[in-house]
Amino acid sequence: MSDTILGIDPGLTRCGYGVISKHKSRAVSFVTVGVIQSPSTMEISSRLALIGDEIAKVLDKQKPSRVAIERVFSQKNLNTVIGIAQISGIISYLCHQRGIPVVFYTPTEVKAAVTGSGKAAKDQVTLMVTKILKLKEIPKPADAADALAVAITSAWRGDTSSLVADLSTAETAAQKKWRLAIASSKHSK
Repeated sequence: MSDTILGIDPGLTRCGYGVISKHKSRAVSFVTVGVIQSPSTMEISSRLALIGDEIAKVLDKQKPSRVAIERVFSQKNLNTVIGIAQISGIISYLCHQRGIPVVFYTPTEVKAAVTGSGKAAKDQVTLMVTKILKLKEIPKPADAADALAVAITSAWRGDTSSLVADLSTAETAAQKKWRLAIASSKHSK
């Protein structure tokens, strides 16, 4: 029995998505990949709606058992962080509506899972994704390859229950702060 995983590299201008199947042990296979683009000339709510509508189509067609989203911890460009947060929120909501669990991974976690080094360059990640999934061509643009890398990370790290169990020993100081901030915000409501 295989497990279908949707990986997302969220972005307002380009939102990459990649779907893989996880088989026994660590075996994974390619299903589909794509990038949803929204022109910067569009009004922000229209851009968010466009990406949300396209992700909803992917969710309904592929019916993933879980969705993995890349989370950005630090970014110098505040507009980029806001766009990523907005897209991530929309995707999380769409998944919640469909009863699909969502997990988040930092870029460092994704690089480490796919290449063995959390400091790997983007081209190294792309090359490893191509090899792991036995693709004939490198997925382009980079957002597509990144989304597949996020999906592979989720396949290899396990389901959401095992991820939660591993948090206390595997998370960085920044991840712990993030987790505690989210938990604190839930309790203050």
